[in-house]
Amino acid sequence: MLPATRRFAVPWLALAVVFAVAAAFVGVLSGPVAGFGSADVLREFASHIPGLGVRSHLTELQSGVLWQIRMPRVALGLLVGATLAGAGSAYQGVFRNPLADPYLLGVAAGAGLGATAIIVSGGASSSLVPVAAFAGASAAVLLTLILGRTVGSAGGLATLILAGVTVSAFFTALQTFIQQQHTDVVIEVYSWLLGRLSTSGWSDVAMVSPYVAISLVLILSHRRLLDALALGDDEAKSLGIDVRRVRMIVIAAATLGTAAVVAVSGLIGFVGIIVPHAVRLACGGGYRRTVPLSIIVGGGFLVLTDVLARTALAPSEIPIGVVTAFFGAPFFALVLRSTRGRSR
Repeated sequence: MLPATRRFAVPWLALAVVFAVAAAFVGVLSGPVAGFGSADVLREFASHIPGLGVRSHLTELQSGVLWQIRMPRVALGLLVGATLAGAGSAYQGVFRNPLADPYLLGVAAGAGLGATAIIVSGGASSSLVPVAAFAGASAAVLLTLILGRTVGSAGGLATLILAGVTVSAFFTALQTFIQQQHTDVVIEVYSWLLGRLSTSGWSDVAMVSPYVAISLVLILSHRRLLDALALGDDEAKSLGIDVRRVRMIVIAAATLGTAAVVAVSGLIGFVGIIVPHAVRLACGGGYRRTVPLSIIVGGGFLVLTDVLARTALAPSEIPIGVVTAFFGAPFFALVLRSTRGRSR
């Protein structure tokens, strides 16, 4: 018989999976190419399962749209949303701060600088943009960690956060300077910075999948230790936990995943704040439950957000980062207000 906590968590896990699957199905059905509905899509999926003998009713064009345009976009949305939400919950546990998000250590600024440098050099449509964004994000985090360590342990987590703010400000200044010198590519730069899930097929999904897998496996394997860290460093050490080692592994894992997905999706903010807090408000519990649920719900949330971005002003497409900010800014204000209330 399952323990009480496990029995309580199973229904929430099932609901999260149903939500993500339903969101993915909505994402697959949404798009400018009409002519096939949910039944046609289900028959198409079933036709690829050996032994069922089901024949698809989709034309070659419709099948191509489904498998080469919509499915990769939905898959990328699931990966990006899951990673940002999982990283957000991990950062909140590591820093014991409900306002922490995946861009805390300079990931966004570094990725923006790397992408801007490639775009102004004439590679706006080049496959080098994700590579440069990943390199920039990784460099920013490395500088943040180096700067934080040079101060010593006196400042603790606060020092690391301030180091991230410093590096972000410096990288953002460099990016702004480059844009000022190349005003002809400002539109291309901002279209990337505001976030998007448009893909060139399955290549982006294949590129980020290994990094996402490593990141999420490490975060999930340390989720129980995040509950111990929430008690404070002294209490965690008394339980035999190497606090410094756990903290660095979780930060590195969350940053690796964030840098990878930002490299292909641009800067999509607030997912790492909205989803973990919504999960926490809905089902309560510690990080042992919040982290896996945030990962699953985060994927579905971003897919639905992308559907809204594609359809709200169709045939025009709203940058997905604008949509998440539209919902995230007031949500952030509510979290800030509730946090302030608890601190009194």
